[in-house]
Amino acid sequence: MLQQSPNVAIADGHPNSIEPLHGARAVAGFRLSASTSPAAETCWVVSEDALTVDIEGVGSYMLMWTATEDAMQAVGFIAPDGVLGSHGVPEVLALAAGFAFTEGIIAGLDDIRSMAICPDRTDIVRVQLKHPGRVRVARRNIVVTSSCGVCGGRDKLDGALVEMPPVPHTLQLSSTDFLPFMAEMRHRQTVFTHTGGAHAAALFSADGQLQAFAEDLGRHNALDKVIGKCMLEGRNLKACIAVLSSRLSYELVAKAARAGIEVVAAVSAPSSLAIEIAQRCGITLCGFVRNELATVYSHPERIKELARAKGEQSTSAATADGAVRDTGAL
Repeated sequence: MLQQSPNVAIADGHPNSIEPLHGARAVAGFRLSASTSPAAETCWVVSEDALTVDIEGVGSYMLMWTATEDAMQAVGFIAPDGVLGSHGVPEVLALAAGFAFTEGIIAGLDDIRSMAICPDRTDIVRVQLKHPGRVRVARRNIVVTSSCGVCGGRDKLDGALVEMPPVPHTLQLSSTDFLPFMAEMRHRQTVFTHTGGAHAAALFSADGQLQAFAEDLGRHNALDKVIGKCMLEGRNLKACIAVLSSRLSYELVAKAARAGIEVVAAVSAPSSLAIEIAQRCGITLCGFVRNELATVYSHPERIKELARAKGEQSTSAATADGAVRDTGAL
C-alpha cells in the first residue's frame, strides 16, 4: 500500500499547491526504503531546457541550461548603451555573452553590436557582432550539452592556450579567506538545496566582495553566467577569485584563464589537465576546499602561508650555501 511521504514540497498546507521555484520543477515520484513501505512523493528536480545563441555570421549554438529567473521580460543589449531595461543584467544575456567570450568568439563587449531575446521565442538569443568575418572558432552550429565543455584534440587546446596571455599576479590570500567565499556561495544555492542537481559559481573581488553568483545544471554554464554578468556590468575580472561547487575540469580552468581570473577554488577534485593548464596560465588552482581544508595544486605564491614558507626555505638555503662557501674558504 502506498503512503503519502511527509517530505512533500507544498504551499499553504495543500499538497497540490506547489510553490514556484525558478530553476526547479515539481514532479511525482515514489520513495523506496528497505525499512518502510513505498511512499508517493512530490519531488523537486533541476530544470533543463534549450537556449539557442544565434550569432549572425558565425553560427548557432544550442546550450542545454537552467533558467533560474523569469526570462519573459523583453531584454537586450546595444552598444554603446549597454543592457536595456531596469532589472539589472538578465542571466540569459549573461550566459550568451559569457559563452561567446570564453569560446573565443569575442574578445570583449566591444565586439558585440547587439544582443536580444526574440519577442516570440524567449529560448533564442540573437547576437550581432561588429566584425563577424574576423571570428575564427573551432565550433559552429552545435548542441552543447550540460556536461559538454571544450571539444577538439589536444593540438587545438594547446593552440588556444598559446593565444591566452598569463593571468596577472595581483592577489594575495590567506587560507582562512576561502571559508567566507564557500559559505557565501553555499548560502545562495537555492536550486541545489531543493534539487541536489545544480552546480554553482561565484566571483569575488580581491577585497572579498561578491561580484556575481549563478546556478545551472551545467558547471560550464554557471561559470559563463558569472563571467558574462561581470562583463555586462563593467566589472574587472582580472583580480577575481572564482569559487565553484563542482570538480575542476580543464575547460573550466581554460575559461577562467581567458577571463584573467587569478584564483580558482572548488569543492571537489581537479583533473591532471586542469592542473597543467593552471600552471601554464599562471592560475592558483585549489581543490577540496571544504571547512578549513584546501589543497593547492599550482602557483602557491598567491597564498600567504605558502609564500611565507617558501621564503623561509629560500632564506635557510641561502644561509646554508653561504656557510658552505665560508667553510671552503678557510
